[in-house]
Amino acid sequence: MIIYNLFPLLAGNFSQWQSHIERAAAMGFTWIFVNPVQKTGASGSLYSIADYFALNPAFVSSRSKKKPERQLADCVKDARGKGVSMMVDLVISHCAADSSLVKDHPKWFVWERGKVAHPFCNENGKKVVWKDLAQFDHRHSRDGEGLYRFILQAVNYLLDLGFTGFRCDAAYQVPGRLWHRLINEVKKDHPEVLFFAETLGCSADQTRKTAGAGFDYIFNSSKWWDFHAPWLMEQYMVCREISRSVGFPESHDTPRLAEELAGNVEGLKQRYLFSALFSAGVMMPMGFEFGFRKKLHVVNTTPADWEQTDIDLTDFIGAVNAIKSRYLIFREEAPSKVIAYENFNILLLWKSSVTSQEEALLILNKDIHNKQYFQADNLHDYVQAGSPLIDISPEYALDFLPEPFSYELRPGQGILLITSRDPLPED
Repeated sequence: MIIYNLFPLLAGNFSQWQSHIERAAAMGFTWIFVNPVQKTGASGSLYSIADYFALNPAFVSSRSKKKPERQLADCVKDARGKGVSMMVDLVISHCAADSSLVKDHPKWFVWERGKVAHPFCNENGKKVVWKDLAQFDHRHSRDGEGLYRFILQAVNYLLDLGFTGFRCDAAYQVPGRLWHRLINEVKKDHPEVLFFAETLGCSADQTRKTAGAGFDYIFNSSKWWDFHAPWLMEQYMVCREISRSVGFPESHDTPRLAEELAGNVEGLKQRYLFSALFSAGVMMPMGFEFGFRKKLHVVNTTPADWEQTDIDLTDFIGAVNAIKSRYLIFREEAPSKVIAYENFNILLLWKSSVTSQEEALLILNKDIHNKQYFQADNLHDYVQAGSPLIDISPEYALDFLPEPFSYELRPGQGILLITSRDPLPED
């Protein structure tokens, strides 16, 4: 699962998607994820869907004589011809507050004091209410079966467009029993379809319960790790046996990493390398490869926000993606461990495959501003297998690993070693 997030408001209409699909395929991405493409309510937010069976007019090319659904289906078909599958956001915890569904099917919604309820969250102790959204009542609806059947029809509408994956927005807000039923029913006729649970902000217990509903993947929180605190590895080891996960260096919900790092290229490389190798899947939003700094916005972003930069990480990202595609250990939730090392600025991450004899060792410079020195009398002290270690790093790979080993890592640089010279076939 090497996923490129094509953000539709930045990409433009369907006729403009081809160049982005081609670029993603050239970098070795195997999936493209697009945010909601259906018609929105008055707020214009991608996640405020008013009509689940009509496409957002903002994405329809006025120059094309094809119907909107045909335009999108052709994009999906074009991606498939380049070896790339496509997934789309599935938003079923809520709809647009001004959707006709609220009036036509009031039993499907949560009501408070005679008014439809709006979803909310707590940010830094402050309650944030999304007044443009109406909350579906999946737990206590007096017409739960009707609501479920509507959702299944909406899923089939997207399947008919060619999508073979769903990122399930705010999955933890929907009962697990509904997800279990929906996933099983869809997979009876479409066993190839994958479901991804968006669980950001969940507790570990919420994440486990959500993943246990039958999701193929969840999204992990590796983006926020400081390379030191124990919480990430603890979460990873708890969840890895329940579901595979997807890491990311940034997303449409976060600030741009290039903005956070003040354009530090080594930091961008470091974070993408770690995100790609940490777990079974990785996702990257469009523009990361060029160091874009303007945060993606679900209402206000337009193609005019495409930035001109002097950063181009496409070759580096392609090299990392090639490693992930080639070696099975980086496409599974492999047992992993942080190994203590005397230099605090060096991360040693060990991984062991559950399906092969591969072991991997990532030697990562946490410091994106300064060089850091690494030394080991014998690199085999960090792995269990006796087979030779080889350097498969995306940059500056060494043909020979001397013993004792010493190396001055460049800022943010990662050395990637593996015990297997012969990779297993790709899935």
